[in-house]
Amino acid sequence: MMRLPSSLAPVWTRLGTARSLATIADKPRTPQTVIEKVVQRYAVGLPDGKAVKAGDYVMIRPEHVMTHDNTGPVISKFKSIGATQIDNPRQTVFTLDHDVQNKSDKNLAKYAAIEEFARKHGIDFYPAGRGIGHQVLVEEGYAFPHTMTVASDSHSNMYGGVGCVGTPIVRTDAAALWATGKTWWQVPRMVKVELRGKLAPGVTGKDVIVALCGLFNKDEVLNAAIEFTGDGIPALAIDDRLTISNMTTEWGALVGVFPADDVLFNWYENALRKLELRTFASSASSSSIPPPPEHPRINRRRLDAIRTANLRSDVDAEYSSHLIFDLSTLVPHVSGPNSVKVSTPLPVLEDARIAIQKAYLVSCTNSRVSDIAAAAAVMKGNKVAPGVEFYIAAASSIVQQESERLGDWDTLIASGAKVLPAGCGPCIGLGTGLLEEGETGISATNRNYKGRMGHPKAQAYLGSPAVVAASAVKGYICGPDSLDSSKLPIAGTPTFSIANGESTSSSSTSSSQEPLFPGFPDAFSGRLLFAPQDNLNTDALYPGKYTYQDDITLERQAQVVMENYDPSFAGLVADLMKQQSPVAASDITKQGVILVSGYNFGTGSSREQAATALKAAGVPVVIAGSFGDIFKRNAINNGLVCLECPDLVRDLTEAYGKNGQRGAGGKEGELTVNKEHEIRIGMTDGSVVVQSADSEKKVYAVRPIGASVQELWVCDGLEGYILKSIQTQS
Repeated sequence: MMRLPSSLAPVWTRLGTARSLATIADKPRTPQTVIEKVVQRYAVGLPDGKAVKAGDYVMIRPEHVMTHDNTGPVISKFKSIGATQIDNPRQTVFTLDHDVQNKSDKNLAKYAAIEEFARKHGIDFYPAGRGIGHQVLVEEGYAFPHTMTVASDSHSNMYGGVGCVGTPIVRTDAAALWATGKTWWQVPRMVKVELRGKLAPGVTGKDVIVALCGLFNKDEVLNAAIEFTGDGIPALAIDDRLTISNMTTEWGALVGVFPADDVLFNWYENALRKLELRTFASSASSSSIPPPPEHPRINRRRLDAIRTANLRSDVDAEYSSHLIFDLSTLVPHVSGPNSVKVSTPLPVLEDARIAIQKAYLVSCTNSRVSDIAAAAAVMKGNKVAPGVEFYIAAASSIVQQESERLGDWDTLIASGAKVLPAGCGPCIGLGTGLLEEGETGISATNRNYKGRMGHPKAQAYLGSPAVVAASAVKGYICGPDSLDSSKLPIAGTPTFSIANGESTSSSSTSSSQEPLFPGFPDAFSGRLLFAPQDNLNTDALYPGKYTYQDDITLERQAQVVMENYDPSFAGLVADLMKQQSPVAASDITKQGVILVSGYNFGTGSSREQAATALKAAGVPVVIAGSFGDIFKRNAINNGLVCLECPDLVRDLTEAYGKNGQRGAGGKEGELTVNKEHEIRIGMTDGSVVVQSADSEKKVYAVRPIGASVQELWVCDGLEGYILKSIQTQS
């Protein structure tokens, strides 16, 4: 694992100069995936010889960090921690895209304040109307092959379509990056998704990801980093790859990366040619006129460097799972209603003739030039059906300009489409054209969760741009007339499989000793409490009715923690804390109550009080089978240690869960099981020793946490770490 340097000074500089990377030449080679290799480039403070692997906690200095309309709250957090200067203005990007239809004085004032902050600090700023942030980052080269770019938005996975490791962060992370250039990240488990064969005519990247979400719908890629491989990839256009990577978010992944191959390089060559046309010089006079300025991110130097040293996964790289999908067996698919985990072959839905009232060609998922062209080809010579409203919004102003030049934009307008500004809009339930109660809509967006695009009692489906356009013309969910069924495979379940066993998870428990950051305890100990429940969500951990009480104290949070799960939990923890014996000043063991629970602990909203309330109550460590990723980020950002130990969860479930299962409390009907077990967790070796009331001991193992997270704990969380960084720099 990693140890942070005593100095917090950056250890690498910007593009064009050498980064100070961990050296592994003198050590036995550690096989890595391409994603692990990219993260290695952006990890700072690694010990000599440390190779980044799945499961590692690392401190990263990403190439770029993007915030959008949520920039306002990040500014407030940035200022509240005492930060006054942006560590690296070239790392930071602002894009206003979510609520761009809102012309209220309040929203316009918010946008103006964000722009003012950007101008003051020299930050790249893209105003409302320029486009959706994720599309802008691809167009402007902030997302680039073999780089790592993060954003305070869940769909930053999209950058993987151009070979960039894109992943979401939370607002506190964004404030940390502004102030220090760094934040922590746990490298996800690696999953290989092999795409075989070639899509039939009329089948698109949207159909691929809609089918993947519906077929592999048992959390096969939850909180994973997906590497797309296989002989089917060369036939996928970049727009298709961007769509697939974008919706790996809905599939449950944190990263979804395609390789940097000839298709991608040719796509960038085309982008370079367009940039070279930014001049009034004719061919006759071009020799006497200097070329236009080099684009700061999309340029020949940078592209040639990627070609010369193209990263590939090692042949013996480790993956936790290997999923296989045969593209040649896929027909167009539609997602829904109201769930991405339900996908149906289009011919089945066509037979049902599901009437629609609204259709949408909007969002960062499917509103690029090729998407608009596909919809225009369907709409040409047709009109939107009576009783149907068809809304269109380009992914960016550049996309709209190119579609206008090609004539596709005017074709859609002539057919009766209603134009919205380039932005998120209906995709997130903002602005004009939302679904009303009882209505059904089909959209080329990425999410059809209940109530997201309008009324909770509306029905939302997802499909490709051509299917959306055809449905708008006919008034019911269907494919375009141009779709030749004779060239499609038989409508049914596509061929897919899981090939496990060929490789092992690189995030397995490590037996190595983990050096401790100064001030971090060598162990945590105390009474063990067991909550035999999977998917214990943030509403159960911290009720929503308290979430927006801004003046609530930590003491009060401790009194209401777990109230919606077990109203007696807070009182039980308080009593146990009073019973603990005081420790000697020389003892570096941290005491408290150790909570153990099931899988996907902390799923739900992003409220950080779900973590701070547990910590305030006296719970320094939560052990679970697995964690919701956003909860884990909030926990670590606030100094709450999260450890995964499936073996301990299994044994406690068998011993104390009702009927030996989780979900119905303990055997005696209690929601929180207290059998007077004591637990001690060693932080150097990951040993977990559980001692029962009759002194019987059982030993388990967890993966020790790295020094980056240890330092956050010592600093009492990420905000304390930022303050320390600011003080060090000054």
